[in-house]
Amino acid sequence: MKFYKDLYWLIISPASLFRAWDMFKADKRNRQDVGDFELNLEKNIFDLYRDLKNRTYKHGAYRGFWIHDPKPRRIHKATVRDRVLHHAIFNVLNPIFEPTFIPNSFSCRIGKGTHKGMEKIAEMLRTVSQNNTRQCYALKCDIKKFFDSVDHDILIKILERRIKDEKVNSLLREIISSYVATYERERRKTT
Repeated sequence: MKFYKDLYWLIISPASLFRAWDMFKADKRNRQDVGDFELNLEKNIFDLYRDLKNRTYKHGAYRGFWIHDPKPRRIHKATVRDRVLHHAIFNVLNPIFEPTFIPNSFSCRIGKGTHKGMEKIAEMLRTVSQNNTRQCYALKCDIKKFFDSVDHDILIKILERRIKDEKVNSLLREIISSYVATYERERRKTT
């Protein structure tokens, strides 16, 4: 297994953060929070860089809201500042972890997605049903509140097996634990 060190500066460099901003904003131009961040873009990016460089970065709170697609789902959205950092981390870590994913996982992956997933299901159904001459079944399911139920300690250990950069691991722990804290606060409010 290959190990990765010295990734922190690749993630937090101003060039990386500006590149992450460009990717992040692509389909969000009309959102108020995105527009507000962009009004002072250079200051916001360099403030984020300074906090990361000085290791004083703290992940902000998530904003919870409901969507209906088609069933109601509770979504937790990080601030624009935090999502820019998420993109910067993704840009560096995705090439490390992408080759380890199973090929038939299509959600949130570059070059994959819903349409490719549907094409793969259709191909599998044709094969198993021998071109619709035999009956076959497919199970469609969803793991309710998946990220809420994932053991975050195990997730962190999986990341730390490949990433041997303590600054990156500390940053990942900060981000992962920020969601747990938000979820716990929200859960206590409803009980």
